[in-house]
Amino acid sequence: MRRATLSRRAALGAAGLLGLGSLSACGIPAAYVPEERRSATDRSERDKKLTFSNWTQYIDVDKAGKRPTLEEFQRRTGIDVTYTEDINDNDEFFGKISPVLAQGGDPGRDLMVISDWMAGRYVALGWVQTLDRANLPNVTKYLDPQLSHPAFDPERSHSVPWQSGLTGIAYNRKTLGREIKKTSDLWAPDLKGRVTLFAGMDEALGLLMLANGADIARFTTDDAHKAMSQVQKLVDTKHIRRFTGNDYTSDLASGAAVACQAYSGDAIQLKAQNPDIEFVVPEEGAELWAESLMIPNRADHKVNAEKLIDYYYQPEVAAELAAFVQYICPVPAAREVLAKSEDPDTAALADEPLMFPGDEIRARLRTMRDVSAAERPGLHQIWGQVAGV
Repeated sequence: MRRATLSRRAALGAAGLLGLGSLSACGIPAAYVPEERRSATDRSERDKKLTFSNWTQYIDVDKAGKRPTLEEFQRRTGIDVTYTEDINDNDEFFGKISPVLAQGGDPGRDLMVISDWMAGRYVALGWVQTLDRANLPNVTKYLDPQLSHPAFDPERSHSVPWQSGLTGIAYNRKTLGREIKKTSDLWAPDLKGRVTLFAGMDEALGLLMLANGADIARFTTDDAHKAMSQVQKLVDTKHIRRFTGNDYTSDLASGAAVACQAYSGDAIQLKAQNPDIEFVVPEEGAELWAESLMIPNRADHKVNAEKLIDYYYQPEVAAELAAFVQYICPVPAAREVLAKSEDPDTAALADEPLMFPGDEIRARLRTMRDVSAAERPGLHQIWGQVAGV
């Protein structure tokens, strides 16, 4: 079984215009939450249950429609998991849960998976609990070092990666007739009208700034403005076919686009359907990102949630999950488990660089810092005009 192609990093909608300062104007405290809201009386031992909110098709599913790794967790621990696929868009979910968290209410879930650029907002607002590292020995031992210190949560004290991925370039090599090696190759004259970029600023900007030599871990507003100005010129000359959400895959598959910004997890599926599709980590670098597990304030079953987080960091379990979702596995040790599989297709995944990047690719991966609350309104206004969103 393989997951259907589905991108997680949904483009920012209207709610994404709200920086932390804007939230204060809406009556939501920007950086202060009374201490009594930060944690609840944990009922893990008494209740033996937890509620887990995730994106669709982001966990292993067998032919019978069951979730093998999740069912095994329940069997081992006796913890009953209510698993809900109620996250469709970062902003939409934030809009659903923020009024409850802002008032210190029960969020109705003990664990949630949030894209890192949005996870930073929850951390800054003080709306997620501090993880007890003593309950996470597998995380401490096996977490990919390259994902261990994001700018929004330097010690991973509030978040743990669920899955990770790259933003790079996908293209049809047969149609183009040559290789793409750098982001600037997208601007070649013969690609006019045949290139797509992501509509979401947080999704598109990192790769564009890297192309200009910017350090996206410390980018300045000038770096962002320079990249957006370049894209505006490409829009004016109709070089950009359009700005996309998750539907960029259909443009590439149909031939409407020849090259595009793309996610590594999708590229594996696209290439399986069409061997002429290639995914490129540009010479100047690509953006490494993650979606992370977080425990919201007032969650009733924090210890149970931490048990589930640590369970998925066992290499054997991480390998089973990775074989299905086919994003970058945050547990590099899972590669050895897959390599020993008796199923040739599964064993071959151990050599898939878009799941387990080697040193040469890793050297070109960069993690983008968050767009701050002060920067977001101005940058998003300009990007909205450029991308028409």
